[in-house]
Order: sequence, then C-alpha cells, then structure tokens
Amino acid sequence: MDLTLIAPFLFCSTLIMIYLFILIKNPSPKKIYMLDFACYKPPMAQTMTKEGTVARARSTDWYKEETLEFMQKTLERSGLGDSTFFPEAFFKDPPDPTLEDARREMEMSIFGAVDELLAKTQVKGRDIGIVVVNCCIFSVVPSLSSMIVNRYQMREGVISYNLSGMGCTAGLTAINLAKQLLQVHRECYALVVSTESITQNCYAGSDRSKVLINCLFRLGGAAILLSNRPSDQHSAKYQLVHTVHTHTAEFDKSYDCISSGEDKEGHLGVTVTRDLLVAAIGAIQSNITALAPLVLPVSEQLRYAVCYVVRRLHVANIGPYVPDFKKSFRHFLPHVGAKPVLDELQRSLRLTESDMEASRMTLYRFGNTSSSTVWYELAYAEAKGRVKRGDRVWQMAFGSGFKCCSVVWRAIRTVDRDQVMNVWSDEIDGFPVDLNNNSPFTYFFESSERTKSN
Repeated sequence: MDLTLIAPFLFCSTLIMIYLFILIKNPSPKKIYMLDFACYKPPMAQTMTKEGTVARARSTDWYKEETLEFMQKTLERSGLGDSTFFPEAFFKDPPDPTLEDARREMEMSIFGAVDELLAKTQVKGRDIGIVVVNCCIFSVVPSLSSMIVNRYQMREGVISYNLSGMGCTAGLTAINLAKQLLQVHRECYALVVSTESITQNCYAGSDRSKVLINCLFRLGGAAILLSNRPSDQHSAKYQLVHTVHTHTAEFDKSYDCISSGEDKEGHLGVTVTRDLLVAAIGAIQSNITALAPLVLPVSEQLRYAVCYVVRRLHVANIGPYVPDFKKSFRHFLPHVGAKPVLDELQRSLRLTESDMEASRMTLYRFGNTSSSTVWYELAYAEAKGRVKRGDRVWQMAFGSGFKCCSVVWRAIRTVDRDQVMNVWSDEIDGFPVDLNNNSPFTYFFESSERTKSN
C-alpha cells in the first residue's frame, strides 16, 4: 500500500475530527430573535395633570405646605406632560392603598401587555418555555411570574424567574438573563415582562430626598417575546446582537445614591441623593467603554486610540475624542430616568434633539415607568415609521446599585407605521411637542441639599 496516498487522507480526517470536536465543545451561540413586544396603556380615566397631582397630594393631608411647593416646582421642571397615568388606588377618596390595590395594578399592567403581545404573535401560553419578570419594589406570594404561569396556563416544565430590587435597569437585565437561558434550551420561546408598582410605593412624608419618586414615576409595563427557533427568523422584528452589563456597587456613593428606607417619622420611601447624577454618569461611561469595541467601526476606534495616546503622552493639548456612535446606530433609546440625565447624555455623546426625541417624548407622555420605559421609546420609533430593515437599535437602562445595561438589536424588517398598533398609534401625529418652556431641572438637587444642611 502506498503510504504517500494515505497520509493526506489521514491528515484531512484528523483535521475534520478536531474541528467537529471543537464545535461540539464550543458550539456557536444560538441566534436570538424578538418576535414582538407590547406596552401597557391604562384607561384615559387614570390620567392626571401636574397641577392635579399636587392638588391630589394636598387633599391627603400627608404633606406639609413646603413639601407641596417643592413637588410643584419639581414637576414644572421634570419634563413630564399633563396626561401621565396613575394607579386606580390614587383616585380613591380618601386614598388608602392596600395590598389588593397593588396586586390589581400588577394584574392590569402585566396582563394588559401580555394579552396584546400574544395576540400579535399568535403564540399560546403553553408554547412558552421561559418566563422572566422584573419588578423592583413590589414582592408578593405567589410571585408575579407564578401569577403569569397561572393566568396563561403554562406547562409544568416552564422555567420562571422573578427579579426584584434591581431598579430601572432590570428590564434589560431580564433580556440578558433570557438570552443566557435561550442558549441552553432548544426551540424555545422566552417571555420577558417588565413593570413597577406605584400603588404601595407612594411616599407619604416630608423628606424631600424621598419625594422625587412621587414626582417622576408613573404607571406602565411591557412584555417582550424572544425566540431561538430558526423558523422564527423571517417573522421576527429584531435580532439580538449584544448585551453589556456594568455594575458599580463597589463604590459606596454609587451603592447608596438610591435606597429604600424609613424617614424619621416611620414613612417608607425611596431616597435619591445628590450623588445620583455622578453615579449615573460614571456607570454609563463604563458601560459605553465596554460596548464601544463591539459596535464602533474601526475608523472610530483608531481615532479614539490616537487621541488617547496623544493625551496620555502630552504631545498636544487636545480634549478627549468622543466617538460618533451614530455611525453604529440608527436609534438611541436611553432610560428616561430624569431630565438631567437625558441632558447629560445628549451633551456627552453630542446628540441632536432629533436623536433624543423618542426619549423626551416618552418622559413627557408616560413619565418614568421604570424598567419598561425603553420599550415605550421603541414603540414611539415604530409608530413614527422610523425603523427600517438593517437599522441598529441601542437601548440603555440604568438604575439603583448603581447599574447600567446596554442591549443592541438589529431590525430584521422594516416596520410599516400604517400596520403598527401600539400605545402611541392613536396619538402619534400629535408628537413631538415643544418642550422649550421647561426650565432646567436643578431645583430638586439644590433643595434637597439645603434640607440636609438644615
């Protein structure tokens, strides 16, 4: 037998076996698709103006007059409009929020969003294999994830998680968790639900560092359906590209800037300190630094590297180079936590008012709905007919801890505004609105600092 003929065959066979072994040990990540999403829109009877919010607060006899004045000035500078939503319990006379009221709020927001999502996608509850729910403050037994399993009669083998205490970033953290689970479980649907309870978390005292929550947070929720089934590629709206998570709790100021606790009179509330802006900006910068190499074109990365070296070696007196993220993304949708954070993001990333439109309009129309706000923003972009095939969407959320999470999607198909039915559809032609009359939002931080010094 001629060994010279057998040797190449054995060599190629060995290479193939090594390649197959590597594939088996390190399989390529499964592609994750978003079939669709839905945001909850409460009945219009549950809207309240800024003036009405203060008047309602005055009628409770919970607040001192100086606290009410502080709330009014904060609301005037908040960026919120006059049609944001409150839970049903806030319209009782007198308001006396109970556990049952809070549970009903959760049922309305969660079932409202999930019912719409399942109707859109034609997926049945029993077909869903993974459920991830996040709600920061409200924790009940049975859990919210069990409530969903019961409502939609999901099968016994469904994998469910209930995330709590993770703040406004939890919605995108839940997407990341679902992504990891979908890498393990084959041919599977994952339902992610993001919401927050307002009913039992209204602060009833006079500590100004806790009153901000009353001014900004509003009722809302969202449901998202993910899939790793290859057959869903053509019917899905988006493909998940990247998730990047940053946690800065190692620093005390970051860890303490948002925390729940009782005031001197025993009223439970969430404290927001003056360190919030610094903590948020720091976490966001760290997150962007981690995301940049994954998404920026080589040209932008080279410019950044050259600028860094020049500054480091003191070759020239130049400012830091700010990469142009608009070369990587068509839509930037940051969490609408508060107006000053949006202002700082716009300034630092050199974005235009058009770039920030979805964020500012979401804050104006729906307020801060916590972890679900990034979905109201995406719904805005879809309702405007701005999402085209191939567009990259960058969602960013940040919250207590302090944490920041970025999720990047690629639009698989163009979203036709005439076929979109979402929370914005019946009023989208009235947006954007002019926000030039809003004053700078610095009053809260100045006033809360004065209160502490007194």
